[in-house]
Amino acid sequence: MNRQITKHMGANITKTLVLTYFVSVLAIFAQPDPHWKIHDSTRPKPVKVDPGYPGFNENPGKAPSDAVVLFDGSDLSKWVSMDGNPPKWIVKDGHMECVQGSGYIRTLQCFGDCQLHVEWAAPVPPRGSSQGRGNSGVFLMGLYEVQVLDNFNNETYSDGYAGAIYCQHPPLVNACREPGKWQTYDIIFTRPRFDMQGNLVTPAKMTVLHNGVLVQHESVLSGPTGWLRREPYRAHPDKLPISLQDHGNPVLFRNIWVRELGEDAKQPEFLYPESLLKKYAGEYGENGKIYILQKGDRLFLGMFDSRIENAFPLFAASPVDFFVKSVDIRVKFQTNSAGGVDGITWWVSSDQNSAKKTK
Repeated sequence: MNRQITKHMGANITKTLVLTYFVSVLAIFAQPDPHWKIHDSTRPKPVKVDPGYPGFNENPGKAPSDAVVLFDGSDLSKWVSMDGNPPKWIVKDGHMECVQGSGYIRTLQCFGDCQLHVEWAAPVPPRGSSQGRGNSGVFLMGLYEVQVLDNFNNETYSDGYAGAIYCQHPPLVNACREPGKWQTYDIIFTRPRFDMQGNLVTPAKMTVLHNGVLVQHESVLSGPTGWLRREPYRAHPDKLPISLQDHGNPVLFRNIWVRELGEDAKQPEFLYPESLLKKYAGEYGENGKIYILQKGDRLFLGMFDSRIENAFPLFAASPVDFFVKSVDIRVKFQTNSAGGVDGITWWVSSDQNSAKKTK
């Protein structure tokens, strides 16, 4: 009996210690930054930002001064079709219009954690019912959809309403305005995190306000969204483009802007068409060759080794400037007036080198 009591007490003590440990860890993470005193006058002040304002009906909104403006009503220069070609959507009267059969469009710039603002309007007169009426979608990282749908006096399945995280979380309420009226989405997105082996560490989360009304509150995503399926997470880059859906309905969009958050705001990244990247692929330098390798929509840098599995992934900061995330390596492609590539300038830390394209 004494042994059983001792064993039971030992188990309880172990549980108490484990619980105490986790409570202590949580308490540590919940604390303000310990590097600063309370009311510390030397602590950096918040950067001043012109907040802008949301659009309403005929008046388009204005983006905050620190936002990346993705569409201001003038052109689609910051967007491409999914294959990298110019988009076929129409720009007129300060908005863009989805053209049936033209396909999804995506941003050239890639984003992770962000605040995204989108204004949209359902077609007038309304046609169709359920999912066939004013259907489109806003995809964070091209994978995680906030549904766009005309739900003004139009019912459908709950997890397909406007403001839904498609097929996962219905909106808390239906905040739709009537067709033809401009509506706003304000989305706070936290991207998923993966470890070095590609395992999921933390899932994606979204908070969404539809016309200023909270419809998603830190909703946790089970994986990429999709029709009639629940896909598991698969490891992907920290930043990917935002995309808009062609669902066959002439939905209008305007005043689209994004603010990158946290660490993801430090280095802008872009995803350029494969046709451009193909020009860069090849061998550079006579002695000790540098290899620029292409795989789909990504470039890789091989230093004295042409095997892609041993190469560094390159990320685009501009059409000609690329960088490596894991080490301090940068590459700049030297282009000519004919559109060809003559060579590269590359840096390892502050050490600068040049190499001509040889193949």
